[in-house]
Amino acid sequence: MEKSDKKARNYRLSLIDAQTHERLWSIRFTRPAIIWVSVSTVVVLMVVFFCLIAFTPVRTFIPGYPSAQTRRQAVQNSLRIDSLQTKILQWELYSENLRRVVAGEEPIRLDSLILGSRTTLAQKDSVYLAIRDSLLREDVQGQEQFGISASPERKLPIEALSFFTPVKGVVSKGFDRSIHPWVDITAPSGSTVMAVLDGTVIYTGWEDTSGYIMAIQHSGDIVSIYKNNQKLLRGIGDAVKAGTAIGMVASSSSLTKGDHLHFELWYAGAPADPSLYISF
Repeated sequence: MEKSDKKARNYRLSLIDAQTHERLWSIRFTRPAIIWVSVSTVVVLMVVFFCLIAFTPVRTFIPGYPSAQTRRQAVQNSLRIDSLQTKILQWELYSENLRRVVAGEEPIRLDSLILGSRTTLAQKDSVYLAIRDSLLREDVQGQEQFGISASPERKLPIEALSFFTPVKGVVSKGFDRSIHPWVDITAPSGSTVMAVLDGTVIYTGWEDTSGYIMAIQHSGDIVSIYKNNQKLLRGIGDAVKAGTAIGMVASSSSLTKGDHLHFELWYAGAPADPSLYISF
């Protein structure tokens, strides 16, 4: 009987006026009820605290938690890295296409490049590539199409050739094989651009950053490239003589500094320093 009375024991919590002894508030409870209420209160407080941390800006006050500015900077850095990787891939494709042109090899088809791919060019020979500034060989069906004779001919070394100056001007930025494999020749807008050797036009195109572009195939595994033109005077397949007008220098824009011609000279599939063979 004593154990039964102890288990069923109830408790009362009352609020009484000290002067009048009037009972203002009273509540009855048992020991299990107190335990259940305490546990429930702790759980509710934990849920509320979690929601405050997870769904409100309060979490930014926690030491070590990245702020909105830090996360935004991380996203911007990721975008810059992706852009840099794309530029590197474009240069690899550009160089590979030029090497294949001068070597007479089977061209890479440029229809469906996945820019995010990081596979090397050797692994992508059978894949259709699509990139704006690498359409050098897409229109080339064969050497005979452009009147390039396949018969044996006497080939002089590049040092023995007499080059025409592509445009009358001053070299504003010289050749650097690693970061600037071409020369920039400052010249007034509208200046005539001339072919440096006899050859055949194998590519013409347009780029937002480089204006009109022309590439000419010369004998002896030599290719010359002319960028920053406002107008081209020859088309693909045209045979040109050394000193023939082929274009006009474009005016400077927000993407280029000053009126100039971007000139590249490629020999045996590699960039060559034009200043070694041409007097500017």
